[in-house]
Amino acid sequence: IILMMINLIVPQFTVDPLFAKNVIYFFGHTIINATIYMAVTAVYELLPQYTGRTWKSSRVFVAAWTGSTVMVLVIFPHHLMMDFAMPQWAAIMAQILSYTNSFPVLVVTGFGALAIVHRSGIRWDVVSGLLFLAMFGWMAGVVPAVVDATIVVNSVMHNTLWVPGHFHFYLLLGLIPMILAFMYYMANMKAAHTDRWAVLAYLVSGLGFVLMFLYAGRHSVPRRWAEHLPEWILYGRIASVFAVFVLLVTVFLVIRFLAGLSRQVSTND
Repeated sequence: IILMMINLIVPQFTVDPLFAKNVIYFFGHTIINATIYMAVTAVYELLPQYTGRTWKSSRVFVAAWTGSTVMVLVIFPHHLMMDFAMPQWAAIMAQILSYTNSFPVLVVTGFGALAIVHRSGIRWDVVSGLLFLAMFGWMAGVVPAVVDATIVVNSVMHNTLWVPGHFHFYLLLGLIPMILAFMYYMANMKAAHTDRWAVLAYLVSGLGFVLMFLYAGRHSVPRRWAEHLPEWILYGRIASVFAVFVLLVTVFLVIRFLAGLSRQVSTND
């Protein structure tokens, strides 16, 4: 962005367009993954407290995370497979590593979460429920990403709503529940029945929202269009209803958190 701003001020200074495009996509893909890679530490720290089991680090765990961290930095060309100017080797690398990168996360984190929860007598409340929901959102959100990273699929679906469906799945049902769970934990709140119902409502409405994106993408509804054809409008209207419920539930949980935090501060004073 800085280089392009310099180009606007000093037109004689030029940047290779393909290089600029790759750097922009590298930044965007990296920063969006960094958010959930950092937030998942809340799952590693908090879920064992509810199961009474330790989530041990091991050589396999460290190797998986190291491999995933490296691969997630270099797989961004799977967003550029339709760019005819991209080198062929970059597209091939993006497809292979997009598949490979999924396994460390799915096996180590997903299997690890299931292993410490299975027959643990876990105390299910808002925090533990949101943490487990986050694991589902992260794991399931990877699947449509891998599908889209397949070149033969990417060529017909990448510019559709399938892609927003993928990253909304990843973030709305993965990242946000991690953050909400950590907020509730920090406020040291005792969940009411309304909070538990709110978690269920968040799951249903969030899932309905992202599945409408994926369904619309499956039917070739394009993304980044200012106006849609009449036959595409229904998908957006249904998704909008789910989006309203997601927003309402999220606002409710945030208000509950702020109220709990205020009570905790008053008690400490």
